[in-house]
Amino acid sequence: MSTADAVNRDEPLSRPAAAVDAEAAVAAQAAAAPEAEPTGPKRIAVIFAHPDDAEFICAGTVARWTSEGHEITYVLLTSGDKGSEDPAVTPEQLVATREAEQRAACTVLGVRDVVFLGFADAMLVPDLNLRRELVRVIRRLQPDVVICQDPTVRWVDQDYLNHPDHRAAGEATLDAIYPAARDRMTFPELLDEGLEPHKVREVYLAGAKDPDVAIDISDHLDTKLRALQAHASQLGDWDPAPMLREWAHETAGRFDNAGEYVEAFKYFKLD
Repeated sequence: MSTADAVNRDEPLSRPAAAVDAEAAVAAQAAAAPEAEPTGPKRIAVIFAHPDDAEFICAGTVARWTSEGHEITYVLLTSGDKGSEDPAVTPEQLVATREAEQRAACTVLGVRDVVFLGFADAMLVPDLNLRRELVRVIRRLQPDVVICQDPTVRWVDQDYLNHPDHRAAGEATLDAIYPAARDRMTFPELLDEGLEPHKVREVYLAGAKDPDVAIDISDHLDTKLRALQAHASQLGDWDPAPMLREWAHETAGRFDNAGEYVEAFKYFKLD
């Protein structure tokens, strides 16, 4: 049975758990118009550049939110067709492998559905074409909440340069959320497809440069790690569990009383 079959949006208000985990989120929640809030479990879209991106930086949160009854859909802009150094593997074969791995990971996490937009890996550009496609999917899914990548992160410390697709995906997603998905006169051809304007209410930037929301994933870290193991083509013999446990524990140390293992986000509450 899918998550959608198990929940009722007419139930009393239910929020993703992070809304009580940071002062910034609480203040934003209080400032928002309460009549605009949907009741019952929320629809959440996780919009990322590649298969496995979300598993590394926000799958503990995804696992927590699905366990709380929220409806989550993954939207992958590419299918990771450049992610192999094996000369015997074709891009078409890699697409089939990585899409299957992502679906398997989503099954572990309890994700409702996965949408692959089919853009070329390593070539994402935050142009109007990509923005239109994201507006199309946002209006179709009508998410209350979006998790996406932080487009401002170009590097971390002295040993990591952020993939340009990550930055492009984050920039295009934010531009699609506001104002394009909201405004009727933007991409009017979508109205002919029956896709009315939609307002996303909350945005969480994953892997954020300046996070202000901490989500306790202590009870869901093992699920995150099992989901990541589905991406066998990318992991090979590498076990990322020690690194991810260390990351989550170090992140917890940056917040007061946030839990033993934490994922952090930059949070926005939109009117």
